Amino acid sequence: MLIACSILIFASFPTSARTYHAHVHSGTTLREALSLARDGDTIRLMPGIHIGSMFEVKHSITVIGHKDAVVDGQSSGGSIFIVTADNVAFRNLTIRNVAVSYVDDHAAIKILKRKGADIEGCRIENGFFAIYLSNSADCRIANNVIIGTKRDETAAGNGIHAWTCRNILVTGNRVYGHRDGIYFEFMRRGTVLNNHSETNARYGLHFMFSDSCSYRNNIFEANGAGVAVMYTKHIEMIGNTFINNWGPTSYGLLLKDIADGYLSNNLFDHNSVAIHAEGLNRILFTRNHFIRNGYGLRILGACEDNTVTENMFDGNTFDVTTHSRESSNFFRRNYWSSYEGYDLDRNGIGDVPHHPVRLYSLLVEQMPSSVILMHTAFINILDLTERVVPTITPEALVDAEPLMRPLPLRK
Repeated sequence: MLIACSILIFASFPTSARTYHAHVHSGTTLREALSLARDGDTIRLMPGIHIGSMFEVKHSITVIGHKDAVVDGQSSGGSIFIVTADNVAFRNLTIRNVAVSYVDDHAAIKILKRKGADIEGCRIENGFFAIYLSNSADCRIANNVIIGTKRDETAAGNGIHAWTCRNILVTGNRVYGHRDGIYFEFMRRGTVLNNHSETNARYGLHFMFSDSCSYRNNIFEANGAGVAVMYTKHIEMIGNTFINNWGPTSYGLLLKDIADGYLSNNLFDHNSVAIHAEGLNRILFTRNHFIRNGYGLRILGACEDNTVTENMFDGNTFDVTTHSRESSNFFRRNYWSSYEGYDLDRNGIGDVPHHPVRLYSLLVEQMPSSVILMHTAFINILDLTERVVPTITPEALVDAEPLMRPLPLRK
């Protein structure tokens, strides 16, 4: 019985896996190697520029690039690699020049209705879309360098694009110069970990209708806007850095129609708006640092039952803004560099409650042109009067136990 079981087990694995070497000038070409390869085989791209597009991968194979091998689509045809098999792996490929199309989403690597794709260590330059997944599951995109052409957002695709997917891991990638660096829509259980998304025309990370996802230890720098999270439930964002996302309509993080989330140990440094929130429910903000932003936390319509605790607000023009006198959100034990209270019993908690919303911020929300009065004596007197006798700023939006010293970020 043991012998029979062993025979059955070994029979389930390919016994004659082959390696094909794809050459540019002589011998087997890349297209010929793809037509010859079967499940379990490997194709190695030899040095040189392999020209072409629409290379279809129909079997569960591994494609490995030599350090001096390039696949160049010459900005014509369609997608360069189209994957129509499960469990395909790409390793150390350099892929360039995907054709731009305003009808079809051409990509350097396009994966359609497949499972188990694994893309690691590749370099993709001038991809319209770089890596594109549709209706796929259990895929891994790791340690790739993806460089777009910094076109405006109407003429560019996304760096890593996943639509209607499940269990996708995006980790250790560097993405520059696309429309959105990373894009998730209708995702379930997606993980975005240790990526650097920079100078993308629209968002560093954009996800919509994507529940039960996790985003940890990423850097979103100098994008049109850092990250947009919309129409999503059960989300966690931990240990991310949002830096230098600056402009008249920019922000570090946009949260719209979000429920049941957790934001912890994120750094928001030098953004026009660190967090812009609308339609937010049951979100915990804790241990985040808001430093040198125009607006720290801009919490607007339909935001209820959110908790803001143990965060640091330091050097922002406006720490917290809203457009209503009512608030059903809970602020407790945050550090405010603008706090002017005292701690007589030296327990580390201010003895006087802190009202973080300035009267001037309400004026700017209602009349944006009033921003020209910033730093004038009139505004300073107005804010001081409101702090002494609050009449317009929301009474319920108060930190009754402000911290005298900030808590550190946890790494």
